[in-house]
Amino acid sequence: MSKEKSIPISRRKFLESSAKAAAVTSFTLGFPSIVPASVFGQNAPSNRINIGAIGTGRISRGHDLPGVWKYDYAQVMAVCDLDKKRADDARLLVNGYYTKKNGKPFDGVTVYNDYRELLQNEDIDAVIISTPDHWHSFIGIDAVKAKKDVYMQKPASLTIAEGRALSDAVRASKQIFQIGSQQRSSTQFRYAAELVRNGRIGDLKTVYVGLPGDPSGDEEPEMPIPANLNYDMWLGSTPSVYYTEKRVHPQKDYDRPGWLRCEQFGAGMITGWGSHHVDSAHWAMGTELTGPVEVWGSAEFPTSGLWDVHGIFKTEALYANGVKMVISNELPNGIKFEGTKGWLFVTRGNYQATASDPVANTEGVKPLEASDPKIIKSVIGPKEIHLYESKDHHGNWLECIKSRKETIAPVEVAHRSCSTCLVHHIVMKVKRKVYWDPAKEQFSNDAEANSMLSRPQRYPYTARG
Repeated sequence: MSKEKSIPISRRKFLESSAKAAAVTSFTLGFPSIVPASVFGQNAPSNRINIGAIGTGRISRGHDLPGVWKYDYAQVMAVCDLDKKRADDARLLVNGYYTKKNGKPFDGVTVYNDYRELLQNEDIDAVIISTPDHWHSFIGIDAVKAKKDVYMQKPASLTIAEGRALSDAVRASKQIFQIGSQQRSSTQFRYAAELVRNGRIGDLKTVYVGLPGDPSGDEEPEMPIPANLNYDMWLGSTPSVYYTEKRVHPQKDYDRPGWLRCEQFGAGMITGWGSHHVDSAHWAMGTELTGPVEVWGSAEFPTSGLWDVHGIFKTEALYANGVKMVISNELPNGIKFEGTKGWLFVTRGNYQATASDPVANTEGVKPLEASDPKIIKSVIGPKEIHLYESKDHHGNWLECIKSRKETIAPVEVAHRSCSTCLVHHIVMKVKRKVYWDPAKEQFSNDAEANSMLSRPQRYPYTARG
């Protein structure tokens, strides 16, 4: 039996060619030729969104790819990974899904090992960026410059300077952008934000953000670089260091990768889960486009071993509106809002993005709790504040690609939640109170803290903002 090789035409190309054909027909026959939409249906080439997946590890396979391929009008046509084995695995995964879905063999997925080559494919309308954190902003900037719409896993950037460059590039390009803060598409987080914004707990005073923790590890020996991995490019803008498997990702499976616990590639749980919870907190606080003005706190860091992200920590922040935020790994995982008339606690409940999420579900924890059950039972009236509603995060991105409307988690919101987390991380390093100017995105009279707004970038993997 022969395999079906599908070569999707991009929406952009289809619309351009259709316009040209219509013009020729009209000129030749003297009247316009109108083809009813029913001839093609909702999955016509003009409606179909061709997608390329960049980074095909754990979060891509278990969350991002399934999040888009379930929609009939979205076609995953390309996959890309610096690890050739992972790229080939992704091709088999996607082809296998479409084979099963269509009931006949399918082999229409193109494999790339360099994302820049994928971006040159004009048939690709949009990309999903599921790479390690240190590559997010770089690929995002290149993608929007290539006129691709973007879904990007959080956090938005490795540094505040890179995040600002990303936001500016996306907004200048007018491409559709969604950050993977999927809590915004969870009913309990939106409802909690609406309850807080509409004063159900009175005047908001304090927000408590509880995050998971990361354990330290052992020293790891230098190992031969696998032939299937472009390790130099994987390191990207960060310093050149010897290869060891636990610094990168497993070669035999798709368990949680070791880079998540290396400061070279991210900031640890303060951005890993902090980007989710701080974003949700900002949504309820009405501070999505700003940040704190004072931040202080402390953290413990491993003194040995390969994995060196923060361990136990507690940081606090004050916002211009007088609200205080406390973030710590010793608080329950979730967000607690305290006001003058009560409190509200929201968490993910039974939801897991991937099977290897680092925190096990706690038996009996409810997604939404309050000091008084009447708070949760409260109905938001028609004249009260109603926030953007999305029931599916990937679906919202795809719908916005079609409508060209702003997503529920656009780029500036993504940058502000990430930059707030990074300010907290800087406080862990300088070990003193800092004064942050959200408008200028600088610290007041603190040269050491300001030096941490960016990092040196290794040539040739430098920012393209």
